Amino acid sequence: MSSLSRELVFLILQFLEEEKFKESVHKLEKESGFFFNMKYFEEKVQAGEWDEVEKYLSGFTKVDDNRYSMKIFFEIRKQKYLEALDRQDKAKAVEILVTDLRVFSTFNEDLYKEITQLLTLGNFRENEQLSKYGDTKTARSIMLIELKKLIEANPLFRDKLVFPTLKSSRLRTLINQSLNWQHQLCKNPRPNPDIKTLFTDHTCALQMGLLELHLSIFLLLQLQSLLPLHHLERMPFPPAAAAANASALAGWMANAAASSTVQASVVTASSMPMPPNQVSILKRPITPPATLGMVDYQNLEQEQLMKRLRLAQNVEEVTYPASRQQASWSLDDLPRMVAFTMQQGSTVTSMDFHPSHHTLLLVGSGNGDITLWEVALRERLVTKQFKIWDMTACSLPFQASIAKDAPIPVSRVAWSPDGNFIGVAFTKHLIHLYAYTGSNELRQHLEIDAHVGCVNDIAFAHPNKQLCVVTCGDDKLIKVWDMNGRKLFNFEGHEAPVYSICPHHKENIQFIFSTAMDGKIKAWLYDNIGSRVDYDAPGLWCTTMLYSADGSRLFSCGTSKDGDSFLVEWNESEGAIKRTYNGFRKKSAGVVQFDTTQNHFLAAGEDNQIKFWDMDNVNVLASIDADGGLPSVPRLRFNKEGNLLAVTTADNGFKILATAAGLRSLRAIETPSFEALRTPVEASALKVAGTSATAANISPNEPKVERSSPIKPSSILNGVDTAARSTEKPRSLEDVTDRSKPWQLAEIVEPGQCRQVTMSDNSDSSSKVSRLLYTNSGVGILALGSNGVQKLWKWFRNDQNPSGKATSNVVPQHWQPNSGLLMTNDVSGVNPEEAVPCIALSKNDSYVMSACGGKVSLFNMMTFKVMTTFMSPPPASTFLAFHPQDNNIIAIGMEDSTIHIYNVRVDEVKSKLKGHQKRVTGLAFSTSLNILVSSGADAQLCMWSIDTWEKRKSVSIQMPAGKAPIGDTRVQFHSDQIRLLVFHETQLATYDASKMERIRQWIPQDGLSAPISYAAYSCNSQLIYATFCDGNIGVFDADSLRLRCRIAPSAYLSQAALNGSQPPYPVVVASHPQESNQLAVGLTDGSVKVIEPPESEGKWGVSPPAENGILITRTASSSTTSNHTPDQIQR
Repeated sequence: MSSLSRELVFLILQFLEEEKFKESVHKLEKESGFFFNMKYFEEKVQAGEWDEVEKYLSGFTKVDDNRYSMKIFFEIRKQKYLEALDRQDKAKAVEILVTDLRVFSTFNEDLYKEITQLLTLGNFRENEQLSKYGDTKTARSIMLIELKKLIEANPLFRDKLVFPTLKSSRLRTLINQSLNWQHQLCKNPRPNPDIKTLFTDHTCALQMGLLELHLSIFLLLQLQSLLPLHHLERMPFPPAAAAANASALAGWMANAAASSTVQASVVTASSMPMPPNQVSILKRPITPPATLGMVDYQNLEQEQLMKRLRLAQNVEEVTYPASRQQASWSLDDLPRMVAFTMQQGSTVTSMDFHPSHHTLLLVGSGNGDITLWEVALRERLVTKQFKIWDMTACSLPFQASIAKDAPIPVSRVAWSPDGNFIGVAFTKHLIHLYAYTGSNELRQHLEIDAHVGCVNDIAFAHPNKQLCVVTCGDDKLIKVWDMNGRKLFNFEGHEAPVYSICPHHKENIQFIFSTAMDGKIKAWLYDNIGSRVDYDAPGLWCTTMLYSADGSRLFSCGTSKDGDSFLVEWNESEGAIKRTYNGFRKKSAGVVQFDTTQNHFLAAGEDNQIKFWDMDNVNVLASIDADGGLPSVPRLRFNKEGNLLAVTTADNGFKILATAAGLRSLRAIETPSFEALRTPVEASALKVAGTSATAANISPNEPKVERSSPIKPSSILNGVDTAARSTEKPRSLEDVTDRSKPWQLAEIVEPGQCRQVTMSDNSDSSSKVSRLLYTNSGVGILALGSNGVQKLWKWFRNDQNPSGKATSNVVPQHWQPNSGLLMTNDVSGVNPEEAVPCIALSKNDSYVMSACGGKVSLFNMMTFKVMTTFMSPPPASTFLAFHPQDNNIIAIGMEDSTIHIYNVRVDEVKSKLKGHQKRVTGLAFSTSLNILVSSGADAQLCMWSIDTWEKRKSVSIQMPAGKAPIGDTRVQFHSDQIRLLVFHETQLATYDASKMERIRQWIPQDGLSAPISYAAYSCNSQLIYATFCDGNIGVFDADSLRLRCRIAPSAYLSQAALNGSQPPYPVVVASHPQESNQLAVGLTDGSVKVIEPPESEGKWGVSPPAENGILITRTASSSTTSNHTPDQIQR
């Protein structure tokens, strides 16, 4: 159904509601499935009309659609069942059990049995979990709260829970407008027509004289001039704001008349002067009163009409601000010095600096990737490759147009004003929103199928103090979305694809300028009245509009189809061009892009150059070529301070230009060597500016991961690339940073140098912590002991811990249910010394699965009850992993070297994978590569297809000289789902998982020479935490595998423990799921410790720099550059 047909349904729903056709309203809601009436649903639930509740729900979802729907129907039917039991109506309860609840038994047989057992109780409240069940009314209210949460979380109800904002009687109004339009087209219009039917078009019979006709037209035009005031009274703004808005756009509307032939003829026909802000409304049909008859023009007194018109003319206009007295400016205030060049790897299509972190640059690419760069460190912090998050939620036209796995180029990237969100627009349909937490992590927030065709622009705005996203596209529409993906406004009126948008505000008035590819400029308020402006941009093609930083001056830059470019400043109060800037070549090779900075300068990219203007002077102030390498029409972006300028290059990269102050700000951050700190992806697959030796055979476009890896294998040991490479030549003398201050390894040796909290249970200190997990919510820690008992510690929200998250500042509670149950695994007949504990937690923290040499047990995390057991030994289970897309599928590594793909729901092993020679010790899924990687005690890595469970590849990890390939090898995926951390007691290594080729390797030595006991990525994959059998903890840079911090055992263990015969040491380490600098370790004495850096530091040291490939550390031998093979490392 088209969008207009859908909107018609909403209009009909409004009409039926206003006319009190209650049953018809809800029947149409259900049959159309467009609007879920939560109020009606609540009424039926509170009334206990369960048949009607399910019947209404069936218009939107079915029981087996998804887990949210299943839970909704289960809660309703369970409540119906409990009410029957409460009435002592056992017959009805049995009927509900058999007909309604039976369907859920296939998903949870134990739960169904437990529900059935309620029939045997005299009062079901004797059941512990139902002991607090109150009266029916209270129970329904409590259930209703849960149902509302489930409905709001259910993707099937997306965009269906809020009725569009419509003015009352909107359908009648549209009909009246149609009748008025028909009446205007009458050859013989009557002053008071008699309309008796809507079934045929209206026409008037010839009954009036010529004088009456002229009088009617004259009054009609006068009435039309009144309508804007009538509309402004009804706008969702305060009266003062509405008046201010009328004047703010008055000039635009007055000048817009020239571009409309309809307006021009109307204005000419009227001898009566009209206020400028009244003219544009003549483009639209009159909105008459909410009656089906026509407007009775003769009932208006001409004196009152003139009085109201005079009042309208007295609206105060906003005048253009006078020029400010500005401090003296010079060319030194322009960022003209090339600081360095970075390689993106694909055509850079859009850039935007963070609004407050002035060296944080967001880059969008032609291959669909977005990358966050810390330009001061020359570091690629995080890259998000293009991926459709939920294809089922996308429209059918989009699904038909997209080729499988083909990336879609980025058209625009933008930061939200507060810097907490990133908006990404693509050249087909989609926008992506990411949440930025400040820890170099981009979390998927929202995916919207926003427009048909290309989404040409995206921006953020704050209408009504609510953060929203504004988009425009090839479908000629501008749309406004809230941060939950709900469409708030849909602006129609452009007759060509909308090229750009410019949300802005004047005092309390929020509005949007838009430009289309036919050169039309329109302005919109956040209402449903329509465009307030219809004006022609110079060039009549692609134009972008920007305000100066203080919002006082408006500029636009555009290019015509013939290549003529125009940079102009607008006089907002008059809607006219104030000045046109000179300096463009006669024919530009593309659409010129521009930016403003410091409320004083303009910059545009054209003719392989960057051209600068003083805002108050039409002549070019300066032109630079940035040492060459720019495309014909480079894209550019200033940071908010104006001391840095990012400019795209012709070879898929960008340059950072700086002022002298900008160069100092770059030096202010301790800057590692550019080459030494490049990410593995970047260092091997992307061409480095000024470096050609390693890039001769590399395509500038990154290949798709499924076919070829973006990571080139290299023999990099202990964080140093053993292959010769050159560093980039600085572009200017000022770019040479001060490296006289030596970097030192951060060493934490005293308890006061870190924050920590200890969780211990003295009941069994002989049981070491074998496995350790944070809950996915970050509020708890789950530890599995070697005795098979699992313990859960929880943090709760209070004054000391307002977030309720795990923290070292507050001692958590050792949590147990009221029943006192322990989560104890089956250990009958198991030798604890030989058992291999394993554990996995469901994504929603509801269930934990574990084993300790015996059967695998599935525990309920709320009750600690065993839901089911499976996989009885032999062979015993040695590693567990939930399938990332289906919690019912579990990969189980076995003692006999096989991997079982087990379906919990049907209690069946679906596949048995064979590839290892010894027990399986690690499993990790990658949704990006669609693979499962397994590791074994045989030092082998195997790659398996998730679709077919066939083995794709098997490799052996490279052991150091003299080390036997024995012991546990474990694996964990980087957040990019491509790089893989592999750790063994002899090494840390990173691999390109798509090819199973090693990127880097670190071998224990010097201060950290003991065997590695465990390792884990931080939540943002920027760090690697590694624990050692002598009690040390190492914090490594994840990309370079360079040690940045050592935490000595004396920092977190008591002196008594250190002086014991067998000092405890960490067996396992876990990282907090949201706090990248928080780790937890499980020790051999059964205790768990949460450790964080001091609040004054906030992080574990800094990334170690490199000088000509040699790391400056206290222990030079730990990173000496060498061309030896791994077996020849000198130590």
